[in-house]
Amino acid sequence: MVTDHRKQPRRRGEALSAAIFQATLDELSEVGYAGLTMEGVAERARASKASLYRRWPSRIELVMEAVYRSLPSPGSSPDTGNLRDDLVALLTITADALSGPAGEAMRGLLGEALRGESPLRTMRRTTQGRGRRLMEEVVRRAVERGEVASSDVTPRRLDSGHALLRHHFLFEGLPFPDGLVVQIVDEVLVPLFKPPRADR
Repeated sequence: MVTDHRKQPRRRGEALSAAIFQATLDELSEVGYAGLTMEGVAERARASKASLYRRWPSRIELVMEAVYRSLPSPGSSPDTGNLRDDLVALLTITADALSGPAGEAMRGLLGEALRGESPLRTMRRTTQGRGRRLMEEVVRRAVERGEVASSDVTPRRLDSGHALLRHHFLFEGLPFPDGLVVQIVDEVLVPLFKPPRADR
């Protein structure tokens, strides 16, 4: 039965946005990106389609903003007091995200790109390098503690951990094997971010 949204309590601003974002994530989990429609999100959120289309011209924009809002912000990056444990915690958060709605969205958007559509610009504009900024925050604290030489902090090294997780996700699938995050941290990231040398 279709809900008559005119009989529902009116919501505006953040309350309405939060309901729409949660409905989008729930739809991604239940029907996947391929099955997600603006109509389905509107029905689940008890909102009108017009209220969605006024802010998000297509499902690409809606999905990317909903996923972006669900991810940790750079200011909330793990702070355990040492670099290795921070890296394990951060990549575990990323692996959990890829195992949920964020991963389903990534698969769908990349599928559209392969069919000749162009969601990648929207992806870059919406995510704004959040993974790198999270990593930057973790490594910055390690530099301040004297665990890492500032000269070892480069964009490619900051990107490497998340890149390896995404590669496994896209080409080997889910679930992530037990120990994968620890292996990436111990075999790749820790050797890349070395302590300062006394003669530097």
